Amino acid sequence: MRTCSFCNQEIEPGTGKMFVKRDGTVYFFCSSKCEKNMLKLKRVPRKTKWVTKKK
Repeated sequence: MRTCSFCNQEIEPGTGKMFVKRDGTVYFFCSSKCEKNMLKLKRVPRKTKWVTKKK
């Protein structure tokens, strides 16, 4: 099981999306909502109210 790089929710195998930057950084996203918030809108997860805290 992987966790979403933005909202920290667990991602089931076979679902979600993987994004690899040119520098080799790998991000996993559970939904397009998380992907757009992090990559397009450049939001910080700790300032977003609907994101769960890391354990």
